[in-house]
Amino acid sequence: MQNVKVIIWGLGAMGSGMAEMLLGKKGVDIVGVVGRPDKEGKSMYDFLSIKRGNLPDVIIGSPEAVITEKAADVVLLCTDSFTAKAFERIQFILEKNINCITSAEEMSYPKAKEPELAKKIDEIARANGVSVLGTGINPGLIMDLLVITMTGCCKEVEHITSRRINSLSPFGPAVMEEQGIGITPESFRANVKTGELSGHVGFSESISMIADAIGWKLNDIKQSMEPIVTSVDRKSPYGFAKAGNVAGCAMKGYGYVDGDMKIEMDHPQQIEPEQVGVKTGDYVIIRGTPNINMINSPEVPGGIGTIAMCVNMIPQIINARPGLQTMITLPVPRAIMGDMRDMISEEAKIVK
Repeated sequence: MQNVKVIIWGLGAMGSGMAEMLLGKKGVDIVGVVGRPDKEGKSMYDFLSIKRGNLPDVIIGSPEAVITEKAADVVLLCTDSFTAKAFERIQFILEKNINCITSAEEMSYPKAKEPELAKKIDEIARANGVSVLGTGINPGLIMDLLVITMTGCCKEVEHITSRRINSLSPFGPAVMEEQGIGITPESFRANVKTGELSGHVGFSESISMIADAIGWKLNDIKQSMEPIVTSVDRKSPYGFAKAGNVAGCAMKGYGYVDGDMKIEMDHPQQIEPEQVGVKTGDYVIIRGTPNINMINSPEVPGGIGTIAMCVNMIPQIINARPGLQTMITLPVPRAIMGDMRDMISEEAKIVK
């Protein structure tokens, strides 16, 4: 089998990280990159920490020039957080008969907020014989799939708490804006009221995924947002908050079943948390039979984790039946330490 062919759409913090990870893997080639107009015509390697050496060059182009009929096995789409904003790009990819993995948070479980668009995406993918998946570190793994996996050893589940205390520092400008990094606390609260500030995107998706996976019927989802105000100046690669301004967002989410709060999400995240003595970590707390109290500290780094999740799910999405997939409809993620071609099923090699 020829190498797995990958196109990357969006060469920011996440897309460039995926490119660098792919360049270190066997049995896979980056055959195209789509970037902003100001990057078109330039080499992909101008935006990577890896030197080109003897590797073939990849010139950044427009979607129309790069994403042509069956030009790749999969496109890694790293441009949006919301299903509605990503929809046209996803449609464009699928209609070129190419599988898609997107880091758009809402696409991890799009029927939670966009059931009609989820249905359309599924129909488009099926009509073109390809598959689409939204994934990342969160949503995609830590606060949903990991929780679901841990319920597998429970006879009964009464209540779930998923907590992630993490650093936003690895993420790009879009995430900084979504979290309100650098603005005043007053502006933060005003923007929350108007809906201009999204904060963490994915609570509805994670809560819905968990509930559907274990058979709970949700009747309500609620969430809250509060600013994390810094006492010192903080600077990350893509964000800055001076003392007295917002360095992060403390969010909580709640899923209700028959009026009882069954799922609780606790997610304070900020740039450079270590500057103020905050220890990061991931926690799964299940009250049931048996009780579960799983702790991983420090956190799984968000940037590396998202990059790895998207790349490591490439074989699963190529092997998948056509249509919209989620992390609970595909085999579990795993690192790719050998030749990626060995993880592609014989059926997929023939059909796709």
